[in-house]
Amino acid sequence: MHLPTHLADCLPRHLDLYYDGQWSAPSNGLYQETVNPATGAPIVAVAQAGVRDTEAAIEAAHRAFPAWKALPSAERASCLRKAAAILRAHAQTLALVDAIDTGNPVAEMVSDAHVAAGSLEYFAGLIPMIKGDTIPVAEDSFHYTVREPLGVVARIVAYNHPLMFAAAKIAAPLAAGNTVIVKAPDQAPLACLKLAELLDGVFPPGVFNVLTGSRECGQVLASHPLVRKVTLIGSVATGKAILRSAAETLKPALLELGGKNALVAYPDADIDALVAGAVRGMNFTWAGQSCGSTSRVFLHESIHDEVLARIAERVAAMHRPGDPTDPATTMGPLISRAQCDRVLSFIASAREEGARLVLGGVQPDEPALRSGYYVQPTIFADVQPHMRIAREEIFGPVMAVFRWSDEEELFGQVNGTEYGLTASVWTRDLKRAHQAVRRIHAGFVWVNQTGRHYLGVPFGGSKHSGMGREECVEELLDFTELKSVNIQL
Repeated sequence: MHLPTHLADCLPRHLDLYYDGQWSAPSNGLYQETVNPATGAPIVAVAQAGVRDTEAAIEAAHRAFPAWKALPSAERASCLRKAAAILRAHAQTLALVDAIDTGNPVAEMVSDAHVAAGSLEYFAGLIPMIKGDTIPVAEDSFHYTVREPLGVVARIVAYNHPLMFAAAKIAAPLAAGNTVIVKAPDQAPLACLKLAELLDGVFPPGVFNVLTGSRECGQVLASHPLVRKVTLIGSVATGKAILRSAAETLKPALLELGGKNALVAYPDADIDALVAGAVRGMNFTWAGQSCGSTSRVFLHESIHDEVLARIAERVAAMHRPGDPTDPATTMGPLISRAQCDRVLSFIASAREEGARLVLGGVQPDEPALRSGYYVQPTIFADVQPHMRIAREEIFGPVMAVFRWSDEEELFGQVNGTEYGLTASVWTRDLKRAHQAVRRIHAGFVWVNQTGRHYLGVPFGGSKHSGMGREECVEELLDFTELKSVNIQL
């Protein structure tokens, strides 16, 4: 392990599989090293769940389900609130684990634990919303509905915010009375293992479980008949694979997938706010590794040159790659060498296809960063719809800027991808804003804002960006099944 002692001490002590309330070594004996993206050096080796291990975890969660379902809702809520308090108390440590394992800046990662804690508290308070209705149909009978939990739920989470996704996404299914298996991202599993250590004993054995592993583990979770619902935060390709596996047992799926999100700026936009919003919306802090990043920026020709120059100036001033464990760092590396090479290939293709490089486009040349997976924040202008950077999700720090004048042509380009996760509209004209929102094909649209999530407001995508909604009461209810009852009087 190539880490200073104060960082090594933050890492999880257990590197095995957590299910049925205990730690178990993988039956296949396989462990895989996780790599520090800031240095390219190995950190520790974690267990790789095979078919037998995954099935054992599913069976443990299935055994735990009846008692958890029967537990009074106030007691389930108490468990969720206790978990939230633990997350808040250990936010700094969890942020360091994620900074080491994902490369995201530690100063920004502290909020991930608090966001996850807020989700646990929110869904604990929503449990009374799990209720049915009475239905008047005829004088000689009485009808009502009840909502019941599904059973075992598998939640497969992404590598860009492992702790936040793992901790926040257990909230709704557990609140509804389901048991949960979290499948940690194979690129960055350590925060999920640390979470399992911290929450050990909070929930009855088998209610909350964490598996580390690769594709084989995910395939078993998606296809196993005892798993009643599978969810994913990840790529479109993985989402399609999950759906194919889930189809064998006709289980529902909830998917938050990729995005190629558009920011549309009208001539009357507040320029200062627009510049700040465009930079924030690109998520350069996470090296652009966010499905919701507004990576396509459409600037009206009347403001294009001024806004582009100011965006480039602001990015250069705010985001300089550095050591993610340093509180002063504002941008970290990409997750892996493979992802770094992929982003560089997009930059090369943009140059070849005629886009104009405004900022970045290379790896940092500082000696301390050369062994890590860093790419400078990058901005291209004069981007055309046929270019690769205009069509495909890069998942890296690359902003594509378009110049527009004709509104019909604009919305053809905005909607001309297979994605539909988020979008952002900038204008002072309320009528124009509403009209633009109606024309954009996306699951979540900000007006004069970017990037923010709000508990209680449904979040999710359309088209290839996914299905289902999260962070709201609809998410809670989607982890239940509606049962109708007829009583003959």
